[in-house]
Amino acid sequence: MSYQEVYEGWKSDPEGFWMQAAEAIDWDRQPSKALFDKGNDLYEWFADGLTNTCWNAVDRHVEAGRGGQVAIIHDSPITGTLHKITYSELRNRVARLAGALRAKGVGKGDRVIIYMPMVPEALEAMLACSRLGAIHSVVFGGFAANELAVRIDDAKPKAIIAASCGLEPGRVVHYKPLLDGAIELATHKPDFTVIFQREQEVAKLNEGYDFDWHGFQYGVEPADCVPVEGNHPAYILYTSGTTGAPKGVIRHTGGHLVALNWSMKNIYNVDPGDTFWAASDVGWVVGHSYICYAPLIHGNTTIVFEGKPVGTPDAGTFWRVISEHNVRSFFTAPTAFRAVKRDDPKGEYVGKYDISGLRAIYLAGERADPDTIEWAQKVTGKPIYDHWWQTETGWTIAGMPAGIEALPVKIGSPSVPMPGYDVQILDEAGHPMPAGELGAIAVKLPLPPGTLPTLWNAEDRFRKSYLSHFPGYYETGDAGMIDEDGYLYIMARTDDVINVAGHRLSTGGMEEVLASHPDVAECAVIGVTDQLKGQLPMGFVCLTTGVNRPHDEIVKECVKLVRDKIGPVAAFKLCAVVDRLPKTRSGKILRATMVKIADSEEFKLPATIDDPAILDEIKVALQALGYAKG
Repeated sequence: MSYQEVYEGWKSDPEGFWMQAAEAIDWDRQPSKALFDKGNDLYEWFADGLTNTCWNAVDRHVEAGRGGQVAIIHDSPITGTLHKITYSELRNRVARLAGALRAKGVGKGDRVIIYMPMVPEALEAMLACSRLGAIHSVVFGGFAANELAVRIDDAKPKAIIAASCGLEPGRVVHYKPLLDGAIELATHKPDFTVIFQREQEVAKLNEGYDFDWHGFQYGVEPADCVPVEGNHPAYILYTSGTTGAPKGVIRHTGGHLVALNWSMKNIYNVDPGDTFWAASDVGWVVGHSYICYAPLIHGNTTIVFEGKPVGTPDAGTFWRVISEHNVRSFFTAPTAFRAVKRDDPKGEYVGKYDISGLRAIYLAGERADPDTIEWAQKVTGKPIYDHWWQTETGWTIAGMPAGIEALPVKIGSPSVPMPGYDVQILDEAGHPMPAGELGAIAVKLPLPPGTLPTLWNAEDRFRKSYLSHFPGYYETGDAGMIDEDGYLYIMARTDDVINVAGHRLSTGGMEEVLASHPDVAECAVIGVTDQLKGQLPMGFVCLTTGVNRPHDEIVKECVKLVRDKIGPVAAFKLCAVVDRLPKTRSGKILRATMVKIADSEEFKLPATIDDPAILDEIKVALQALGYAKG
């Protein structure tokens, strides 16, 4: 069948399409139907079915005689170790960990926060939660204590599973002090923690509260899978909100299983037994969907990679891993390729490895710039597919249906909408725009299985963030257009969430931190273009009257403040002290105009500007930071 036939088939009978896709999943009780319309624009999928994620991701493959197949390859150039875990071993490890959690009172519906680096134990912790019907919330390892505390107070976990440390090239990130600091800051106190001690740093445990990963599992009864309803939350994943508080995206169990399983063959074109590699982190949505769940549900071998695209040891790491483990489909962020390209512009490292088994490379996480795609095509000789989705959707909105049909690639476009997504371009009033015209990208409700049904304990915020602007649609927050062939183009964010090396961070959140500095009266954070990371945050601070300390001292303190409160992931290093910020007469800061000046782009003087002279002052400050060169 062609892509067009599959997509039209879904459109004409969505119920039949998803019920058929659900046949590939093991159910303890078959769902009576696919879509449950709860009214008022709320929907659930396979709600009355009973199933278990861990059973579908692990046990059923063992029962089907594939227990000897490798499930997880842990490749860590940082520690110089390689470790393979078969499906049988994985089942035993996960059942034992689940049994130990159960013995300490963790059960269906309880939340567990997971705060771990790129080790197989992170996946085992996720799977052990799903085995018990507990709801996990993975927080990116090394996230600042303050950010972790906010998530503890929102999810109210019974337990936290963490590692003693994470490893970056040349340094150890101490997780335990961050965890202790977060628990101290949080109002909600978890009952206990489980600490996976790594040999690079053994953390000090508090007797009776912190339990050692291995010791805590000793002599326990392994746990069986607990069947849960199709609409039981599998996990909560926090994503940056435009206001300070993070949004807890929920994933329901049934739709998650069905959609992710469907995506592995149809989008990523892998068969059970093939090795699939998503070079991301378990703390992000790509790590949830395509390091942990989808590959295992589909019976693939997944790679947990602890390293960097360059420097561990060189720009050939990607090609080594692909060649050594015979990776069939590879998924990474454009920022990773920009780093590789900077170190190896001619792609000489590619020639040192046999990557003939690789079928295609998939890019996502931020807009893939044409330069990067063309370079990757040239040096690898492989198809490079950009695809677009969000933490909220959990899987591809628009991409290349390579397992159905490889359509022509149009550079700059993530290709076409997947079944389940009726993507529309709307004007401000919510009317569809003609082909080739820019507008807000929205998806007609209902969203497909596997996407967010609502936010954790925040239905009003869910409506306000996604549903209220265009009634009957999910608002993606991106702007773009659809061409005459039905290809989608993503042009910009419609708000101020910036993308630093594939990590979505809210400039609003950084502004809140800067504003807390005693000498700062007012501030703005914008995202400026960066060759390597895609975007970098840049702060502008106006000082409180009467402050006469050296500016560079204040800037240093501001940088440290953001690092402490949000974490190194924000990559916040650019900051300038300015006299005033450019604003509209109603007091809105003209961030978009500041971005254009920084990136040396043409801009139209906003009609509502209060004092145009301020833009020249901003330009001078930007030039001192090495921007606004044009």
